Amino acid sequence: MAMNFFEHQAAARRTSKRLIILFVMAVAAIVCAVDFGVLIGLGASGASGDGAAGILLLTTIGTLAIIGISSLVRTAGLRSGGGKVAVELGATQVAEDTTDPQYRRLRNVIEEISIASCVPVPEIYVLEQEAGINAFAAGWSPTNAAITVTRGALDHLNRDELQGVIAHEFSHLLNGDMRLNIRLIGILFGILVLGIVGRKVLFTVRGGRNSKGAAPVLVIAVVLLIVGYIGLFFGRLIKAGLSRQREYLADASAVQFTRQTTGIAGALKKVGGLADGSKIAAADAEEASHMFFGDGVGYSAFFATHPPLVKRIQALEPGFTAAALDRLTDTWAQTPPDGAEEDLQLGFSAAGNLPATHTELPIQGAAVAAQVGAPQGNDYVRAGAITESMPDDLQAAARSLDQAIPLVFALLLDSDAGVRTQQEALIRLRHGDATLAAANALSAQTAILHPMLRMPLAAMVFPVLRRRPRPDLDKFISTVDSLTKADGQISLFEYCLACLLHRQLTESLDPSANWHAGSTKPFDLKNEIALLLSVIAQNGQDSAADAQRAYAAGMNAILPNTSIAYAPPAEGVGALDKVWDALDGLDSIGKSLLIEGLVATIGLDGKVTVAESELLRTVCAVLHCPLPPMLDPA
Repeated sequence: MAMNFFEHQAAARRTSKRLIILFVMAVAAIVCAVDFGVLIGLGASGASGDGAAGILLLTTIGTLAIIGISSLVRTAGLRSGGGKVAVELGATQVAEDTTDPQYRRLRNVIEEISIASCVPVPEIYVLEQEAGINAFAAGWSPTNAAITVTRGALDHLNRDELQGVIAHEFSHLLNGDMRLNIRLIGILFGILVLGIVGRKVLFTVRGGRNSKGAAPVLVIAVVLLIVGYIGLFFGRLIKAGLSRQREYLADASAVQFTRQTTGIAGALKKVGGLADGSKIAAADAEEASHMFFGDGVGYSAFFATHPPLVKRIQALEPGFTAAALDRLTDTWAQTPPDGAEEDLQLGFSAAGNLPATHTELPIQGAAVAAQVGAPQGNDYVRAGAITESMPDDLQAAARSLDQAIPLVFALLLDSDAGVRTQQEALIRLRHGDATLAAANALSAQTAILHPMLRMPLAAMVFPVLRRRPRPDLDKFISTVDSLTKADGQISLFEYCLACLLHRQLTESLDPSANWHAGSTKPFDLKNEIALLLSVIAQNGQDSAADAQRAYAAGMNAILPNTSIAYAPPAEGVGALDKVWDALDGLDSIGKSLLIEGLVATIGLDGKVTVAESELLRTVCAVLHCPLPPMLDPA
């Protein structure tokens, strides 16, 4: 039975613990090797007794310090998120407003999958010098993720195959693999650092003119080099042990997401059938090998970070054989395929049309929780419908560095003339007349925007906003907060948009510090849960009696044996600011229960309007539980 989002998150945490155990074992082996080398040296020099023991102790402490500090420094160097890894490998960032046809196709695919999975659009990079077909996702969380593809992927894959590869990478992003990969880079660097030092010292000594006094240094370098090979052995073993099964799961998720096997299977066939395969020529490919879509280094079977290629294809197309791959190789040797092939799925079906604003859906808490982080093929269809329904001018504004901020302001401008006058004065004072004029111009379209398009539009704006300097972002967030409070009260939409922007931008500025593995149980946060459900019930029901019943239904779903009276806060939805950090610290099962309780509260009568589903989706996003663009009926 397939794991859901919350089980994947729990599995990722278990894998992290396993990684620490393997790291400790590798460090122990390296320390033993270094100590053994020192013992041989001490024996040769005739040293013994307390002096030898002291030297051995210092060696052990020094080795541990070098490994530990190196791992911490390397991990700290990746704090800025997935873009750092992409740049280190030589990738070029794709601009939001690019007009290059291949870049535009790549960005369209990634934006559609982001909308379908309800996560912010990640940064996009291309390894221009890499002819092999490959890709990877990196980052601490979806708010600072980066997806990178090679030039070979752009040149040789058609749109369906590119969809399959990107959906594969999004699976890693949603399931916590991406965060584990970043951590793995830091840990492995510590294991390998002594070998790196030994290799550099050896090359320096061999290239020097004076070799008479170099013998001791040469011996040390050789010892460190040998120790380095021990580290390399354990490093590759750790990567192989943690990566292979995740690739099968990501392939299966990509099929589930794009609703067709031909895309990702076609990409894998081209990896196996073209001369460049999935090879990555960059010097740092070894360090990031566990992150790639295909084997970028060419490991032996024992150290392979990916399952055999034919087996991956057979998991998607059971009748495929190695002989069939050989025939494709011979064919493509004469006429290589390119990305201009006719796509298998052009456009979207009518099933993707947006629902009416007041459509009601019969839903169940468990069914909604199962949708979290698990986009299906129909979600991709709906994402296409959302993109197609979004006015071109608004899409262009969302991708423009100059228009992104006015667009967010336009979403918040009030329909009441008096309130709007106050808001306009705030924008003019803090951002100038040009920004105000742009916001007013865009507001004509945002005012009539379908409710389901507002949050996806904000998701498209996010990657542009995070390119702004920190002082600009601080001023922007402050203005957003002021705009939402201009009429003395905050609507749910205003609060959710402001909260989401604030949290996502804060996380993007310091990603590793703003992500925490949840371990708290629901009972330990009963007061915070009660406050959240009280606010949701108060804003979602017409009468106080209905609100109290809705609150009770939610509490019973999460904490059936806990009695806390319904007490909506006087400050309204703004009271939620004090619960998010605590609730985000819930463990995986706790978050699943919380979502079931939210559904029970919102859908007391078993039905949820589109507006309420958008509220639910926003709450889920703040709690890092991405919910696809439309709830499926129970």
